[in-house]
Amino acid sequence: MKRAIFTLFALILTGTAFGWGTIGHKVVIAIAQRHLTEKTKANIAKYIDYDLKKDAVWMDKHRNDEPIAYTTHYHVFAADKNLRYDPNYRLAEGGDVVYALAISEYNLAEQNYKQLTDSAVVFNLRMIIHFMGDMHCPVHTHIDGVKTIWKCKLNGQEWEKFHPIYDKIPGMLYDSKLKADQIAEQLDVLNKKEIKKITAGSIVDWANDAAKVSAKIYDINPMFAYDLDPDTIEKSRPIIDTQLRNAGYRLAEKLNQYFNH
Repeated sequence: MKRAIFTLFALILTGTAFGWGTIGHKVVIAIAQRHLTEKTKANIAKYIDYDLKKDAVWMDKHRNDEPIAYTTHYHVFAADKNLRYDPNYRLAEGGDVVYALAISEYNLAEQNYKQLTDSAVVFNLRMIIHFMGDMHCPVHTHIDGVKTIWKCKLNGQEWEKFHPIYDKIPGMLYDSKLKADQIAEQLDVLNKKEIKKITAGSIVDWANDAAKVSAKIYDINPMFAYDLDPDTIEKSRPIIDTQLRNAGYRLAEKLNQYFNH
């Protein structure tokens, strides 16, 4: 893996650093919705009686609201040099995306969502549908010991930071005329055995896998790159397809686990 990673400041404090953008987050949810049981859909509808995709970036839009400002750090996570989840960032900063998903699991599964207030169920649903996507966004993994690409140029366009390129990349890769459900249909091509393999394991296992796949973007553009590979977008397609699809399958797995009863 070529060295080319981000500082946490770039990851979490820039106002435009929203994992996947609206279309990417909607695609993750759309893929998940294709794999929800009818009972899961019915139980979720008791709390959110509209398409979940409408809340795809709710956590981004409200991350600075005082009541939930503590979720600011939840959008990213750290991995060590071996591309394995590193909980030290959570301990130092008060949370990360793995921690956020664990909170939702505790509230919706271990406590049982039926024992929560309606507003608590809605908030935890908004957390999981957004943060499952964020965990799979390549630039939301901070890898230990590697420095960021800051100002850079891609095909003649200068970017103040590398990060927003991958936040916006679903909108660059997929036909702008397509709706999230149509993109989801194109990406949702794996069989049950393949999906079962992707959804096996814990949230931490998924973070480890997400870090391993995400790190591949740095094979395209090395550390301190200014003029990025002109084929960066297309070369990133297999990575983005994989991460959006995996996030969708894993989101469905958790929602069915929590609400299919």
